Amino acid sequence: MISATAEYALRATVFLARRHGRKVSRQEIANATDVPADYLLKVLKTLDEAGIVESQRGPGGGYELVKPPQLITVLDVVNAVDEIPRIKRCPLRLGSHKSLCPLHHLLDEAAKAIEDAFRNVSLHDLVTAKRIPHSCSFPGLSS
Repeated sequence: MISATAEYALRATVFLARRHGRKVSRQEIANATDVPADYLLKVLKTLDEAGIVESQRGPGGGYELVKPPQLITVLDVVNAVDEIPRIKRCPLRLGSHKSLCPLHHLLDEAAKAIEDAFRNVSLHDLVTAKRIPHSCSFPGLSS
């Protein structure tokens, strides 16, 4: 449904949301979220460029969210690293298809539904969720 990069970005931002107002090192994020540290650097750089996180070098430095977790949606994070693909024209490039065929229209509607769902959930919502399936829990993500 989403790329590994988007999954890693969500893990990192949820972790930062739990520590809102505190700078956290890349290694601490990597250890807590089970994201490879080298790949996490790339993800955090992209999130920084998108204005989701900010970084500070040196002693006392690290990463933190730019805005409160209530103001950052899952869609904001996903779109920052790897947008959900939408279908605007026939992927088969058939000249006879002036609009989307029923199959491709359905697939695009599914992508839109995912976007809508992600747009309506903030990082705060994820942090304060009462029930998180065990398989979604990471040692560093627990309260």
